Amino acid sequence: MKRDPVASNDYEGAEVRLCKDGKYRWKYELNMITNPVIMITVFKVFFYIILGMFLVFGFFLYVIHGDWAGLLGMLKAFGIVLGVFLVLTFLGTALLNLVFGGKYVALFEMDENSITHMQQDVQVKKARKLGWLTFFVGLFAKRPTTAGAGLLSMAKTESTSEFQKVRRVRSRRWLHTIKVNQLLDRNQIYVPSEDYDFVLDYIRSHCPNLK
Repeated sequence: MKRDPVASNDYEGAEVRLCKDGKYRWKYELNMITNPVIMITVFKVFFYIILGMFLVFGFFLYVIHGDWAGLLGMLKAFGIVLGVFLVLTFLGTALLNLVFGGKYVALFEMDENSITHMQQDVQVKKARKLGWLTFFVGLFAKRPTTAGAGLLSMAKTESTSEFQKVRRVRSRRWLHTIKVNQLLDRNQIYVPSEDYDFVLDYIRSHCPNLK
């Protein structure tokens, strides 16, 4: 359902500011210790990858071969692997906490056409160091996917969502997060409580193709 655009020229937010170029800008400091949004996001990625593998191989084992015992064994393995990745996600998030000093600082720009999530310069440098570490660990361990992940983490320092292409907007108020999803891209917008309703309504009202 298309909404009328939010009247915003007179909005005065706690952190969100309308600049002379017509763009809204704000900075958000995400406390990585008290806000688990990054850990949840990383774990969900692992979960869906593992679940997809289980469904594919489970289909061959049970539907095609009728191997019920093999399917149960695979289900147990799925639980073990999921537990391992939960531990790895926790350790990885702890490492990020150490690298970023417990805070992830993001800058945001928003206008009538798009919204952009940018890393702060000082954290871009830290992320690149971590990316190089991941790359060399993957290289020496002969794990190309790990090395590739390290290179990708160094390459992407900002993410822009064009409102015309956005299909879903999900509110996670308790995490101070708005998920803005395009077909092949996901963006997480962090907003302080005082400005949350304005930013959420602004995004939704400017996305004509929401499902």
